[in-house]
Parts: sequence; structure tokens; C-alpha cells
Amino acid sequence: MPKKYLKYLLVILSPLAVLYSAIVSFRNFLFNNGIFREERVKAKIISVGNLTVGGSGKTPTVIYLLKLLKNSGINVGVLSRGYGRNSKGFKLVSDGTNLLLSVNQSGDEIVQVAEECKVPAAVSEKRAVGAKKLIFETGVNAIVLDDAYQHRWIARDLNILVFDQRFLIKRDSIEQKLLPLGRMREPFSAIDRADIVLINRKFNEKRELSKHLKEFMVGKKVFYGSYKSSGLIDVKSGQVYSLREFEGQKSLVVCGIARPFSFLKILEDCKIDITNRMLFKDHKEYNIKEVQQIRKEFYETNSYSVITTEKDYVKLKEFAKELDDIDIYYLKIELQIENSEEFNKEILNVIN
Repeated sequence: MPKKYLKYLLVILSPLAVLYSAIVSFRNFLFNNGIFREERVKAKIISVGNLTVGGSGKTPTVIYLLKLLKNSGINVGVLSRGYGRNSKGFKLVSDGTNLLLSVNQSGDEIVQVAEECKVPAAVSEKRAVGAKKLIFETGVNAIVLDDAYQHRWIARDLNILVFDQRFLIKRDSIEQKLLPLGRMREPFSAIDRADIVLINRKFNEKRELSKHLKEFMVGKKVFYGSYKSSGLIDVKSGQVYSLREFEGQKSLVVCGIARPFSFLKILEDCKIDITNRMLFKDHKEYNIKEVQQIRKEFYETNSYSVITTEKDYVKLKEFAKELDDIDIYYLKIELQIENSEEFNKEILNVIN
């Protein structure tokens, strides 16, 4: 945005940001002083969340935690709000083996998590209510809450706060302002509620944080994470291909995720031609018209393949018949934690 327009935007949105800040501060005051009370349920609760809108890497973190706990013999489930779903209330998405609802009824992220981790999964706007029902229906004794840092009605045994490193190093950026001016749901002072801070550098080099930000993290256990790509997976066959096999090839990139910079960067770094791209808003719900547009773009650009994200794949596979004549692959990524042994110990100590 040109600077001459930015100052007008600041004038218009600043009063709203001040009002939003007052509301957030008052709400936290009510919780901090016991006027609003957190409810404890009969399971260990690990919350994963952030202070920003979209793109920090919560879903890979949730998957990492679920696999860690499941592989440690813990009967764990996952509970999400189910952002973007067309249903309301509590819904059991997976019994740990089978998906019970469509992606439209569940939301894309919870379906991705349930399919990959094979754990009981549910969605509910009210997390305490949802946790109780998930425990009753599946018998889980540990629950990972997805995107629940601001949902303070349910007590948690561990609060994990995830940041995108690229966001943190943008010192004095308008993005570090509160909504609706910037991307922040809460100010940096809210880090105080976290037990663990996870800084996700994704595919980027590790960067030093400013002294200003480090002051908010004093006394907190701070870890760094990054993404590792395990290749491109053929949507139809499930076969895994290395990124090197696509080097120099022209692909049509299709994605609807928040902050797709890292996704595009890894493809570019692998010398895949991604000049042709269709970028949609986060949690994009595809319809038949858009699927036909993807087909049109694919053929008109003489692309070798369509490359998408795993989150988009769980929605696009609903149109398998319409896309049957196109080779589609999704990028498979995994979160790696620096000092993973120490990180894992922190998690397991809470559960055991």
C-alpha cells in the first residue's frame, strides 16, 4: 500500500483498534481476577494458539503434538472450533479410525489433522462443552486444543503459543498493531499466559529477536521450529515424489492459505516454475465453478501439474471426478523442533 494512503488508513482504523484493545484488556481482567472462571474437564488439556490472525503454523504444531502423545501410548484426541464449517455445535469428526463428516461440515484443518494422525477429533465453538462430549464419546484422557489461546473458558495444563518468525522480525510494522489495524488479536504482553513459546521459522534461516520482544519472553521456555518437506504426494495414487523431480517444470499453484510466502518459497527454491498461480483467501471453500477455472488455467498455461497444499487437498479431493484428467500433487511438510528432546519432555511431563 502506498504511504500516502497508509496515513489515511491509520486515521480511520486507529480508533477501532483502541476500542478493540479496551475490550480485550477488560475481558482478560475478568479472567485474571476470577470473575470469569475457567472450567476444568476430566482430561489433560494442551492448548495451541497464537496472537495473530492466520499463518503461524498451528496445524503442524498440533500434528506434532498428537503424534508425540499417541506414540507415547496416550489416548489423545483433538478439539477445534472448526473454522469455516457449515455446521454448528459439537460434532464428532473422527472416531480415531474413520472420518464421520465431510470437510464442509468439519472445517479443513481438523480433517487434515484427523486423517494424518488417526486420533479422535471433534469441533465445537464452546471448548469446555466440546471437551466433555469428546471425552464421553471416545474415552480420551488427553486433548490438544487447536487455536484456543484466546478461548479462556476451559482450563488447560499447558499453554503453547506459536509465532511466525517473519512476523516477529517486522519491528514497528503495522502488522504488529491490534486488529483491525494490524494482525494481532492481543498485544505482546499476553505472552505472559504462555508456558511455552514456539517460534516457527518455517523454511527460513533463524533470526535474532529484538531486545523488545525478548523482554516479553523472560521466564518462558522458548523453542524454535522449522519445516521439512518430505516431497510432493500424488493425490490420486498417494505416491511420494521428491521436489527435485519437478525442477524446471511449469506448474500451476493453487492454494487458499493465510500467508502463503513459505509455501511458494520452497517451490521456488527447488526451481519449480510457479509463474502461474491461483491464490485464494484462507480456508477457501472451492465450488464447481472454481474447479472448472482451475482446469481452464491448467490447460491454457500448458502446465505440467497442479501443486497445492495439504489443507487445500482435503477440499479439492471432493472434486476428484472433475479433476480426474489433471495430475495434482500436494506439498507434504513436517514440523521439526530444535532441542526436540527437551521440548518433548516438557510435553510428556504435563501428561504423565
